[in-house]
Amino acid sequence: MKIGSRLALVFYYSGKHRYSINALLGAIEQDEELKHLNTFLFENPPDLLKGIRGLPSHYEKVIVGISFFTTELWETIKLVESIKRLERKVFLIAGGPHPSGDPEGTLKMGFDLVVRGEAEETLKEILKKFQSDEDIKNVKGIYYLEKGNLVFTGQRTPISLDNFFPFSLKHGKFGPIEITRGCAYGCYYCQTPRIFGSRPRHRSKELVWEYVKIMKERGLGDTRFITPSFLSYGSEDGKKPNLEFIEEFLAGARQILKNEGRIFVGTFPSEIRPEHVTPESLKLIKKYADNNNIIIGMQSGSDRILNLIHRGHTVEDGIRAVQYTLEAGLIPKVDFLFGLPFEEEEDQLESIKIMKKLIEMGAIIHAHTFLPLPGTPFCKYKPTKLSKTLKDFLKYYSSKGRVYGDWQKQEELGIKIAEYLVRQNP
Repeated sequence: MKIGSRLALVFYYSGKHRYSINALLGAIEQDEELKHLNTFLFENPPDLLKGIRGLPSHYEKVIVGISFFTTELWETIKLVESIKRLERKVFLIAGGPHPSGDPEGTLKMGFDLVVRGEAEETLKEILKKFQSDEDIKNVKGIYYLEKGNLVFTGQRTPISLDNFFPFSLKHGKFGPIEITRGCAYGCYYCQTPRIFGSRPRHRSKELVWEYVKIMKERGLGDTRFITPSFLSYGSEDGKKPNLEFIEEFLAGARQILKNEGRIFVGTFPSEIRPEHVTPESLKLIKKYADNNNIIIGMQSGSDRILNLIHRGHTVEDGIRAVQYTLEAGLIPKVDFLFGLPFEEEEDQLESIKIMKKLIEMGAIIHAHTFLPLPGTPFCKYKPTKLSKTLKDFLKYYSSKGRVYGDWQKQEELGIKIAEYLVRQNP
């Protein structure tokens, strides 16, 4: 019997997780044993519930995969409760940043299994074992509960990105091309190095070029890249930019696209670290890319806070990056993160002073409030209170179009998340 005739795989294909699910779809369709697997994608909760109910009866086993962020905790809890009330019995698998950081809490929400970190190999093994009625408990990289106790089957060896598609040809699901996974920096608020490791793994430029060609052939000329910091791509240690490699990569992509497509680098869904912004690196962006701005991850105007969060750069690095960016004719959009643990009012005043300077220079500020994320060194800290002076500053410059971001919503959400995580892991 062909794999997939008894088994149905259902993904909650929400907008925030499409890129990661595209990669999983790509991994599955590359596997000869899984090419007949029937996969269903539903983009919102009502369609997901209706879709599960409507699956034909010949699917004896139904696996539902849900990926979610910590910010989506409460809507995911409601969704799981709704799925559990369905007459159709399903096996619920959780993946993504929150489940990887808090597997036990996720299982207690009603999930049957949690996949930690990258799931390309893990999910394929799970699917094969389900189809052949084998025990999944020896699949590495998963968590489950056994008699109320958390069981982890062991860490998997990190994958090579070159072995997997970044998107799905079968389902026609495309998006930004992931070129680097993992981060060499250990910022205390960030999940990336805790989930994917501190040693960056790069997808070869030759394969990325092939994917650019495939997308162009399908009329998808706009090319973006997923990476923690674009100028770390191709770097051996992830810290020292390899500009010769970057130029060769961008030149190759431009040669493929010619004037039939655009290249965006250093913008969403990636950014550039301040110390990597130099006249030389900006010259390459101006020469080959089409974006008129770059995102610079500065995070704070206080060197004390930057040291405390292990950011790895200084305030002066950030100011210099903004100046270089403006001189290159690009708009600097600068990330700032407020309410960090141990942040004092003096630190916030320092950030105000620096932000005002950057705005006067011509920068735009992207404001965030700290959110505690499971698995990070700061996971059990509530956001430090934002001073009235800081709030007034952000509101004023928001009205002028010089500050944007969801910092106000995040301020409330951060407290709610912190209280939840403490209850789950006292």
